[in-house]
Amino acid sequence: MGSVECPRCGSPMPEETLDGRNGRPVSINLCHPCQAFWFDTHESLSLTPGSTLSLFRLIGEHSARRTTQGARTPGCPRCQAPLRRTHDMQRTTRFEYLKCPSGHGRLTSFFDFLREKDFIRPLTAAQIAELRQNVQTVNCSNCGGPVDLNNGSACGHCGSPLSMLDLKQAEAMVAQLRDADRGKGTVDPALPLELLRAKRDVEAVFSSLETENRWLRDVSSQDLVGAGLKMVARWLDRKA
Repeated sequence: MGSVECPRCGSPMPEETLDGRNGRPVSINLCHPCQAFWFDTHESLSLTPGSTLSLFRLIGEHSARRTTQGARTPGCPRCQAPLRRTHDMQRTTRFEYLKCPSGHGRLTSFFDFLREKDFIRPLTAAQIAELRQNVQTVNCSNCGGPVDLNNGSACGHCGSPLSMLDLKQAEAMVAQLRDADRGKGTVDPALPLELLRAKRDVEAVFSSLETENRWLRDVSSQDLVGAGLKMVARWLDRKA
């Protein structure tokens, strides 16, 4: 498809080519300001397990505070038809995306892609109370709006609960993806161990937040999910 303009903000969306099922390459487009992917029809379902992990790593490397673009009506980059908000469910996790009515593809935020792949979970009451002692306001991982921790634990703009990267689930999912992709040489066998280390360190963060200044800076500058992704990306960089 090549580079296209983001349906939401109009920024260029460079193309990334990944491995698809049955040896077919899959091309997606990435918008950094909106923190979103454009998938052509069924491309998300066509990704190999190794490519799903590549996107997980890509999200971690490019995670940043999402910009809010409320004035532009998103249109399909293929036919310019207005995109339709679509709600879906993966197991027990709800997620959404903007879909072309003519079936050309969909725009999915990083946050909803991670929800679709079961990598996201809401914070517990204890974690919110611990976070509130160190941070008064955080950015919503879904819409980018500010969430005042003194007034609740959900975004007042989009209603999403405060969520973080579920590293325990990510570890299990990576192990399953690795097994599914065995023999193709595309999945790093050490990645589940890196995620296990990340899970333990995130648990330590919440038991002693005041000592984790770098993590808190990431939370303050972007959001909880992005901070977790940055943490994983740093470990992957160290291993590399």
